[in-house]
Amino acid sequence: MTATKPQSMLREASRQVIAGGSAGLVEICLMHPLDVVKTRFQIQRGTTDPTSYKSLGHCFRTIFQSEGVFGFYKGILPPILAETPKRAVKFFTFEQYKKLLNLTPLSPGVALSAAGLGSGLTEALVINPFEVVKVSLQANRDSFKEQPSSFAQARWIIKSDGFGLRGLNKGLTSTLGRHGVFNMIYFGFYFNVKDAIPTNPDPTLEFLRKFTIGLLSGTISSCVNIPFDVAKSRIQGPQPVPGEIKYRTCFQTMALVYREEGYLALYKGLVPKIMRLGPGGAVMLLVYEYVSEWLQRNCLFLIHGSNLAPEAHGIAKACGESLLMSFHNYTGCWGQTVLPETISHKTVNIFESFLFSTLF
Repeated sequence: MTATKPQSMLREASRQVIAGGSAGLVEICLMHPLDVVKTRFQIQRGTTDPTSYKSLGHCFRTIFQSEGVFGFYKGILPPILAETPKRAVKFFTFEQYKKLLNLTPLSPGVALSAAGLGSGLTEALVINPFEVVKVSLQANRDSFKEQPSSFAQARWIIKSDGFGLRGLNKGLTSTLGRHGVFNMIYFGFYFNVKDAIPTNPDPTLEFLRKFTIGLLSGTISSCVNIPFDVAKSRIQGPQPVPGEIKYRTCFQTMALVYREEGYLALYKGLVPKIMRLGPGGAVMLLVYEYVSEWLQRNCLFLIHGSNLAPEAHGIAKACGESLLMSFHNYTGCWGQTVLPETISHKTVNIFESFLFSTLF
């Protein structure tokens, strides 16, 4: 009995890790170009900035003409590397906070929002170093081939500023505010509204019902939390005067932007943010729900008592090979040496063993 419960909890956590990682990876690959555009708008300082973009279309055209198609994918490696732990933390902690808060006198609706807030704050602690590297790469307007790699950029940040609040963890308070507020509204709105609207027996209409609620969740959350996002981009991005820190803390940055550029400056990048996190938020929740349901349904069929069906090894091996192939493709694009064949097989075997021992 005691051995079964931890094993069941580990399987549940593993399903959430894989489903959350899948959701994050799909969302990042589809929506990252809009994140680059959003960051560019947020770090420019008014119409006096000689490099400022005149409109959304002008920004897209300028990036494409001067930096090429890959310019839209600058800084994509840090979020990809962070997505599995980030979404694992996001969804797993949300479920755990929700269980704990259900034991309190809070109403179910408030408990869902509070669980979202807790998951957002926890997620921010994990993701902030990756965000620092991502923003510094996205702010670089050089050609994609000329910019440093994500690892080189991270090493440079650590070497010059260290790991602390001026280095790899700068802008932490802004990231806490951004993710805490976003997840509080995102999860609270989605699950409360989804429970209030009856399910539809038609699979297509049910999919549209969930997608619409997810779209609204992502859109409303983006509108409310964007001042924190602007402050984060200003703190983590290049300072106006090299060597002089102008944007230091979250609320000091908000106040400074408001005084110098007006309140609308706190909403810079809102359109590309909504374009990304509106449909992106819907995609993420739907992928998470459907992958989680699929894993739960199929993993039960794959288990025969204490022994595993051979198909379980196949799934784990395929996941390992897919992960490694993605890494090979990416390193090939950067002109780096791919892993030797012996290490490749070891990596697949290690990943297969991990999934085999936890998920199944």
